[in-house]
Amino acid sequence: MKTSQPERLLSLDVMRGITIAGMILVNNPGSWSYMYAPLRHAAWDGLTPTDLIFPFFMFMMGVSMFFSLRKYHFQWSRESVEKVLKRTALLFLVGLGINAFGQSCYEGAIHFETLRILGVMQRLALAYGFGSLICLAVNHKYLLPIATSLLLFYAALLGLTDSLSQTTDNIIAVVDRALLGESHMYLDYMPDGSRIVFDPEGLLSSIGSIAHVLLGCYAGKIITENRQDTGSILQKLSLLGTILLFAGLLLQYGCPINKRLWSSTFVLATCGFGSLLLSLLIWQIDVRRKREGTAFFESFGVNPLFLYVQSDVLAILASLTGLTHYVCQEVFTPLFGPYGGSLAWSLLFVGINWIPAYLLHKKKIFIKL
Repeated sequence: MKTSQPERLLSLDVMRGITIAGMILVNNPGSWSYMYAPLRHAAWDGLTPTDLIFPFFMFMMGVSMFFSLRKYHFQWSRESVEKVLKRTALLFLVGLGINAFGQSCYEGAIHFETLRILGVMQRLALAYGFGSLICLAVNHKYLLPIATSLLLFYAALLGLTDSLSQTTDNIIAVVDRALLGESHMYLDYMPDGSRIVFDPEGLLSSIGSIAHVLLGCYAGKIITENRQDTGSILQKLSLLGTILLFAGLLLQYGCPINKRLWSSTFVLATCGFGSLLLSLLIWQIDVRRKREGTAFFESFGVNPLFLYVQSDVLAILASLTGLTHYVCQEVFTPLFGPYGGSLAWSLLFVGINWIPAYLLHKKKIFIKL
């Protein structure tokens, strides 16, 4: 049996739009050699503004996941489980399709023996799938204990196996090599610039991302249970965010904040930031009704996954045809310099992706998996 969904939160759409626009911005510089520091990921340990984008999206996926599963009264049924498994498979296959498309464009054919299996969409799929099944299987009062247990287990696993550094002996790399094979993994950069086979969206590090969406689910629970009392929503989301953020910052001395490991402290700190930002946007947009300038991000936020895939496809085509290099080097760099020119291309590319986003939003077309 289904129930009606809660009224759509504009603030959640805007926050999703901010993250998708930010993701497109940082993933598509005119030149990877000329990027301002805030637009780069941390070399290993640490946190930059860019490192907040992907976890923010995963946190919001957890919030939306709670709203979506509410239709089924959070009951473990054939209908609800089939829905979760179908969406998980589709997300994973879309991510695999992006990898295959990129390989076919750059190498002239799809070589399955060297095709990367994991990626951003695949991580979203695994986190969504396991997180949703947990939400269907357990009482929601156990969401925080389960998320905490996963984070404690994962932190202990990394610490006890001496896996807090980026080496071939890191347990995450060992597990991925054993289950996927080295030829199907990502070739990552070491802090010193050398290369190493290490997948930043690895299988074992998905433990942290599952806890991530469960914390987002808990935030969704707060919003749903207090819909008639916005003050309580703001108070509880702010409290949750403050506790998570301080926990992540304080515990980083034992377990560093690290995006590539998706470490437990990375989960805590980014979920803390995410909860605080969401509460700020709810207060500003849904409570005070200050909505000037939100339409741009709302257009991105209502079709986030489609626009992420679109941006990847367009980026591959722009690179393959030489458009990125030509516009950046021949137009923007002479005008703004190498760093400014690289950023100018990124901003132009965001604008290009916004055009179909705006048209879809205007026609109220929502593309979902």
